[in-house]
Amino acid sequence: MSHIVEHLNAPSSYRDSRARSSAHEQQMALAQSATLYIGNLSFYTTEEQMYELFARVTNVTGGGGIKRIIMGLDRNTKTPCGFAFVEFYTHDEAVDCMRFVSGTKLDERVIRCDLDPGYRDGRQYGRGRSGGQVRDEYRQEYDAGRGGWGHNRMREEEERKRIEEQQKRESERHERREEVYQESQGAIDAHKAPAGADAEYYETERSQRAGPEATMDDTAMSAKRQRDEDDYADAAAHDSSDAKNPRTEE
Repeated sequence: MSHIVEHLNAPSSYRDSRARSSAHEQQMALAQSATLYIGNLSFYTTEEQMYELFARVTNVTGGGGIKRIIMGLDRNTKTPCGFAFVEFYTHDEAVDCMRFVSGTKLDERVIRCDLDPGYRDGRQYGRGRSGGQVRDEYRQEYDAGRGGWGHNRMREEEERKRIEEQQKRESERHERREEVYQESQGAIDAHKAPAGADAEYYETERSQRAGPEATMDDTAMSAKRQRDEDDYADAAAHDSSDAKNPRTEE
């Protein structure tokens, strides 16, 4: 089985892509390193939880133990972004940790442990464009432990929500304008006088509802309007005849 299953304490395949040393130099550093790179952590995992887990493989009585833990941070927000460095006092402790802890769960996440050539200042910050890890830039699935969507997908979701909100506001504004227009049209229609058969029906209904006195008043008003119209027609005819009479012109 040794040729099928890789040894758990085999040299790590992890490589620092920004290291200036050669592959051979990195391999030699890994063979003596007492530092582990821890990946796939939850953004909410604390340093105390890290100590509690990784201290289980240390040998404090033999001069070992955890030297320090460096939590990975978002370059912009300075908040945890899912990785860390754990420095031990001995190389054997780092190898034992990679053998027994890597692949176990911490905060309901399967964490990954790899030998690291050694921590240097500046490596605690994420290298992604948004400040976090590069892997979170292109993650398409929703991962609550890693802050939700990947940064690219998050931007897409924010843009989609912005467009939906804009369309919703436009729809509400259009509905309000339509309501105002309908109300104004209703007010105009209410002040319009009916004509034709509608006018006759309106007059009949109004007379019946108002009673006989209103009917008499309406009749009197109608007669007065008729007399006024007749007087106006007579006056117009008289003016026309005067304009044609030569004696009137003299």
